[in-house]
Amino acid sequence: MSRRGFLEQIRQGGVSLSPELAAAFAAVPREAFVPDGFQRRDGTWAKPSDADFLELIYKDDVLVTKVDGRTPISSSSQPSLMAMMIEALDVRPGHRVLEIGAGTGYNAALLASLGAEVVSVDVQPDVAGKAREALKAAKIDGVRVEHGDGYAGSAGDRFDRVIVTVGIAGLSPRWRAEVVVAPVEHAGTHPVLAVRDRAGTVVTPSGFMTAAGPLTAAHPFPAPAAPGTLAEFTDYEGPCFDPPLEPLTYRDLWYAAGVWNRRTTLAAVPHREQNALIILDLTRTGGAVVLPDGSVLAGGAEAAAWAAEAAALRDRWLGAGRPPMRAWRVGLAPAGDPEAPILVPSSWELTR
Repeated sequence: MSRRGFLEQIRQGGVSLSPELAAAFAAVPREAFVPDGFQRRDGTWAKPSDADFLELIYKDDVLVTKVDGRTPISSSSQPSLMAMMIEALDVRPGHRVLEIGAGTGYNAALLASLGAEVVSVDVQPDVAGKAREALKAAKIDGVRVEHGDGYAGSAGDRFDRVIVTVGIAGLSPRWRAEVVVAPVEHAGTHPVLAVRDRAGTVVTPSGFMTAAGPLTAAHPFPAPAAPGTLAEFTDYEGPCFDPPLEPLTYRDLWYAAGVWNRRTTLAAVPHREQNALIILDLTRTGGAVVLPDGSVLAGGAEAAAWAAEAAALRDRWLGAGRPPMRAWRVGLAPAGDPEAPILVPSSWELTR
């Protein structure tokens, strides 16, 4: 696929690219940042010598570059998601940018191509080392890669912007910057927030690998329900959306449900939906699910009560005029370990 086709893929779905960011995507060779290859969707490993290598690289898709068993632990994010986060960051030439999570180094290269001076921090020493090598091979100047815990940032430095490329529960108060763009845990997923002065707005839904250490010390929502752990779920209410909600609109409902009920998380419902909104009960084996068509399923010892709660959340969202997740203004407050506090979402207000 050509670089022109790559930009067209990134723009699909309404992603807006400034001329400067479009030029950065067109100029920075993504293949230089995956010299050892990456995992295909089918689990096989794509190598630079493979005939489809460049075609896969220049698709709007995540490239998993490191796995622990079957669990991905490092990657190059989906380019359209990178684009939305970088645009929300509002980077200007001369800005100093702190990046938490170096990944392959490709995101930092894009930022440097916009004229930013970047310090990228990664907790995995081998990942940091490979990102450093890739940046050198691609002849990208203006990026320093450090090995360390992202919570601490870069010792003694102050930045204009902070961008986070791993899922976190809250922001470090040590990130001293005017704007922070980060995927912050909410209802089992990591919607991206753009934060100024302890108040944020939602940029886009997303799913990220989860950070380690203090950045995930506070868990206001239950963890996603593991496959195979749920009781048998049965129908409680039939469909009420015709046609079913589009994926982004379903995420809007999901986000609102997480605001109004902190038991909201993600579940793979057998034979139904792999990524479904669930109100998980206290045993973590039951509760109720709202599917994209509005139908409600429930299971466990108190299935009827959870089904009623799930239906009420769905109807509350409808009554509020189906607010998109971007309509929420999010307030952040200190939480987590008192010795290493983080700023977590603590209040929500609909702005329209």
